[in-house]
Amino acid sequence: MHVPDITIVDNENLKYENEFIRLIVLGGIRLDGLDRMRVTLKIQLTESPRPPLRHNLDLYNDTQIEKLIRRVSEKLEIGTSVIAMALSALTEQLENYRLQQLKEHQQNQQYKAVQLTEEQTREAIKFLSSPDLLQNTNLFIGKSGVTGEEINRLLMYLIFTSRKTAQPLHIISLGSSGIGKTHLQEKVGELIPAEDKIEITTLSENAFYYFGQRELKNKLILIEDLDGAENALYPLRELQSKKRISKTIAHKNTKGETKTIHLIVEGPVSVAGCTTREELYEDNANRCFLIYLDESKSQDEKIMDYQRKISAGKINTEEENGIKELLQNCQRLLEPIRVINPFAEHLHLPSEILKPRRTNQHYLQAIEVVTFYKQYQRERKLDPESGEEYIETTIDDIADANQLMKEILLRKSDELNGACRNYFEKLKLYLREESKTTFTNREIRKALKVNASTQKRFNASLFEGYYIKRIKGSKVRGYEYQVTTFEEFTMLENMINTVLDAGLHTLRENQNLAEWSGGPVVVHMENGPLEPSKNKGSRQKMQKM
Repeated sequence: MHVPDITIVDNENLKYENEFIRLIVLGGIRLDGLDRMRVTLKIQLTESPRPPLRHNLDLYNDTQIEKLIRRVSEKLEIGTSVIAMALSALTEQLENYRLQQLKEHQQNQQYKAVQLTEEQTREAIKFLSSPDLLQNTNLFIGKSGVTGEEINRLLMYLIFTSRKTAQPLHIISLGSSGIGKTHLQEKVGELIPAEDKIEITTLSENAFYYFGQRELKNKLILIEDLDGAENALYPLRELQSKKRISKTIAHKNTKGETKTIHLIVEGPVSVAGCTTREELYEDNANRCFLIYLDESKSQDEKIMDYQRKISAGKINTEEENGIKELLQNCQRLLEPIRVINPFAEHLHLPSEILKPRRTNQHYLQAIEVVTFYKQYQRERKLDPESGEEYIETTIDDIADANQLMKEILLRKSDELNGACRNYFEKLKLYLREESKTTFTNREIRKALKVNASTQKRFNASLFEGYYIKRIKGSKVRGYEYQVTTFEEFTMLENMINTVLDAGLHTLRENQNLAEWSGGPVVVHMENGPLEPSKNKGSRQKMQKM
């Protein structure tokens, strides 16, 4: 006997019909939960004036099926065997239909790897081989539609690039509401190929556990609002640190038996998110680079000027799209390769850093990412012991990383959080411009446009650290305050710059001495001798043949 196929009117209306009976699935079927098949059926005889019968049930539940067969047989006066055969045929075809829909859905969700043309490959390699790669990249990021934020945008782009390495980096953008955190993340994210990133608006607590085992591997995860993803931050932290997460759940199969299922999702991943919070949970903050967006008036003018030009039709969107495509193609050509930093043992962080262990790791990883991005300018070598291919960091890579890391290290050394520091620096600037030595809360609220509750929090931190002090006044009439020192932040910045620049200068001097002497030179430093790498050096590494 020929079994008719189901007729797909649309995804919400599936119809099965034979010579005796017509079954219509109202509302379609759900694609999740393959252990059940809940449907709402409209059942009627093919040629009969009898009104149809409507019923919802799970087609995998034998008890529900038997009750339905008896009820339909009584109401429509038809044999139970006819109904049973029709339901069996419908169930089988719905299974095939669901599997087909799932396959199509997965294919639509996955971006296919883009095959570059010879010309696209040539252009990308030429760009990646340019001597001023980081400067050119920063320039192109600006031309792609990112206004200002020169240091932040380049650092963010390199952190996004780190997704292809064994130790990806992570970043959180901080700033007040409406300042452009999400916009910056979104615009820099557009420079990463679509197949390499996952953009998330909201997250449930268990969302990460239900990705495919390797679906997140070497992906960039962009979270629009970290404040709305608090419940998912624990598995996210584990994914960042351990590079895999796992969960054991109880699952009931079609026979009603409870089985244990072990869900595993593998990394590594690079994670980016935005938040307006002044204080972050320490475990989240320690794993990430924290960048504070520019809230200055000059940055406001840059952004508003760009907005006006867009409205006036004076922005070349075709050029912007071409730059985005070029930078995406550059990302596609970057290959996973090990980076060795022969100078790592002689790099030091300023002693003012508050959490030196993790910050030191971030600093070294930032240098490695710069080297990784410049892989088309590096000689590839082979480790004779493992046969693994690698490239080496140069002193210029360290210099580039230092320029990007100075602001990060400065914030890591500051006792004040970013929002409070920005407020305090604006306060000091206002007093300098007005040639004043004292101020009142009311005066500053009006000048800096800050609300009373926010100012109260900032003042509490400034009082605690003795950055400001009361000099006169009363609770009824109000107090006058004075800044205890105007130079503490500048002094901290100078100390950090001095340590980084001095270390870099020493490395360059040692390298020049080695080149001038024509051989390896051992130079005594604070933590032991420095032997400049020769290629050539004591590791006896081979060049790739």
